[in-house]
Amino acid sequence: MELKHIDIARLSVSSANMRGGKKAPDLTNILPSVRARGVLVPLIVRENGSPDAYEIVAGKRRYHAALAVAEESGSIDPLPCAVMEAGDDAAALEASLIENIARLAPDEMTRHESFTRLVREGRGVEDISLTFGLTALQVKRTLALGNLMPRIRNLYRADRIDAVTVRHLTLATKAQQREWLALLDSESDQTPLGQNLKAWLMGGAAISTEVALFDVGSYSGEIVSDLFGEDKYFACAADFWTAQMAAIEERADAYREAGWPEVVVMGRGEYFHTWERERCQKKKGGRVYVAISHRGEVTFHEGYITGKEARKREAGETLPKPVRPEISAPIQNYIDFHRHAAVRASLISQPAMALRLMLAHAIIGSPLWRVDVEKQRANTDAIAESVEASASEAIFDAERRAVLDLLGFDPETPTVTDGYAGDHGLPGLFNHLMGLPDETVMSVLTVVMGETLAAGSATVELLGTLLKVDMAAVWQADDALLDSIRDKEVIGRIVADVAGNAVASANAGESVKVQRQIVRDCLAGANERAKVDGWVPRWMAFQPSTYTVRGGVGSVERWSEIASLLDTAETVDQPMAQAA
Repeated sequence: MELKHIDIARLSVSSANMRGGKKAPDLTNILPSVRARGVLVPLIVRENGSPDAYEIVAGKRRYHAALAVAEESGSIDPLPCAVMEAGDDAAALEASLIENIARLAPDEMTRHESFTRLVREGRGVEDISLTFGLTALQVKRTLALGNLMPRIRNLYRADRIDAVTVRHLTLATKAQQREWLALLDSESDQTPLGQNLKAWLMGGAAISTEVALFDVGSYSGEIVSDLFGEDKYFACAADFWTAQMAAIEERADAYREAGWPEVVVMGRGEYFHTWERERCQKKKGGRVYVAISHRGEVTFHEGYITGKEARKREAGETLPKPVRPEISAPIQNYIDFHRHAAVRASLISQPAMALRLMLAHAIIGSPLWRVDVEKQRANTDAIAESVEASASEAIFDAERRAVLDLLGFDPETPTVTDGYAGDHGLPGLFNHLMGLPDETVMSVLTVVMGETLAAGSATVELLGTLLKVDMAAVWQADDALLDSIRDKEVIGRIVADVAGNAVASANAGESVKVQRQIVRDCLAGANERAKVDGWVPRWMAFQPSTYTVRGGVGSVERWSEIASLLDTAETVDQPMAQAA
């Protein structure tokens, strides 16, 4: 580089400058020094199209401080500058980064944008890490922020979300990021942040590959890696637990073969409290306790007996010698699988029994089943109250209470699903269902299916059409809907729906509030307008449609997914409308 003094009028900030596109820099800690002694540290510059013009690659704050002093005093001496060779954008950007990182730490998003530009200029991760004294992992972490949607990056830059949350969001797909932003915007929903976000993204507990007792390399299930390259997680918890429990059993067998009298595999999530047990050698009857956390971590506690057993020993009581099981774990596994195969082969010829067993599984669940109740989380209290007061909910709630009574459940239980509180769990409920006639079992099934039917799904569109659901029979417009309509084009089309095209044209210039009142008057038969019965907005009908060409209506989009299925489908009678 060539060192020279250049007049401030011949200098400008380069686009390669790390802070070139940002707002005016903070000069609080540099301006007094420049006032007193001028600019002492050379700016890094390069020619800008001609020998008389230079652009500043590094030193923007010193340049702005010099401008401020020039305005105050009317002039300033030429600034010391180190002149780079022109044309190497990557080198210029590196120079800007090195100086700025050393003098004033940039925010992480600014560093990400600059590193990304370096990659586009041909620099690799190793090159960047060597240049800036960072590890390759640190560079990858910074570059990984590019997976985030622009709005999330801006939120992070503005300190509205923390670094832990941002890091976990780099694991998210674009669809998950949009869903997370919707939760952030919602006034009623809680936004998962920090470690809770990781669990939300994984659909439950995030289980790290580090806790696996089995060989992860031979694992056939899906594994998700974070974009920082540090952590890996099991995408499917059920697949993980199948492999993990098999590995635990293998380890337990090894303990038994080594002479331990008993290996106790504790329930998942059950804590091993040392104060409840006493140390005891293997040859004196000490056991191995296997503690398993919900996160998949497994700890083997060797040489313990219960506190009660220890007290009996101290009192001189003779404890029965631990009895070795009659069969080993592999033999038990052999027996279990063959009996399982025989039972399910016989079940094929008993569909009525299979139906009751499936229903019991849906109500209670099992290690292989997870059935969730539709929580009906409304965006506003008004929507929640509207649904709760609807005729449809009244019909369903009456049948739900009848089923609760039929099964002997607590009448205050909010749902049939997961509401069973009897003895013997799943077998007990299944045995109870075996004593009920088919018609009764079917009534239980319809309620359980209704409770676990996902709102806002394509399945609702298909069922509504097959059942010939008439929304007008069970629904009528209310304030929760009408107050939510704020689009002028849409409200105009709805006015045409209920009052006719002439009224809609005459009031096209009126505000949404005025047109909304016209709709209310028509539906109520008020203010000398003819009463309109049975009006249902196009979005809610089966088949749904739109009022404009803009689209964006969820029910219509879901309808398009299943429309082709209805070409050959047979329709059935619609009991809801009859019941209403």
